[in-house]
Amino acid sequence: MFRGANSINLDSKGRIAVPAKYRPVISESSNSHLIITCDPYDNCLLIFTLEDWENTEADLQSLSNSKRNHRRIKRIMLSHATEVDMDVNGRLLIPSVLRERAELVKEVMLTGNGKTFQLWDKGRWDRLDEEDMAVMTAEELDSDDLPVLDY
Repeated sequence: MFRGANSINLDSKGRIAVPAKYRPVISESSNSHLIITCDPYDNCLLIFTLEDWENTEADLQSLSNSKRNHRRIKRIMLSHATEVDMDVNGRLLIPSVLRERAELVKEVMLTGNGKTFQLWDKGRWDRLDEEDMAVMTAEELDSDDLPVLDY
């Protein structure tokens, strides 16, 4: 399970260093093989372990080709999906086409999202985080749309 927000930097070759706390899980669960693709809903990248990607890929394949938005989601996620390996130093090379698509330059945020990571431009992440907090604390928030969490 991946959780937390981590501020990291892209190096001059387009690599990120995966925080040490995640490396054993990635090594054990997918033999250091990961899939990086575009998020169809936000301007960020998604990073999957190989096993979780195969489940997601099966879900994508089951979407209807006769529905335009289903085709769009499939096209975005499947056509950009790239297999990468975490090297012995815990680094991932983010392909340049994906870095450009998500507008990643230097400072990035690697955020745990349960089974996946999201990789964001840090400035975009900071703005979205502020916006999300403002919306969630607004008095006019429609509580009927919110899940009930018992914690």
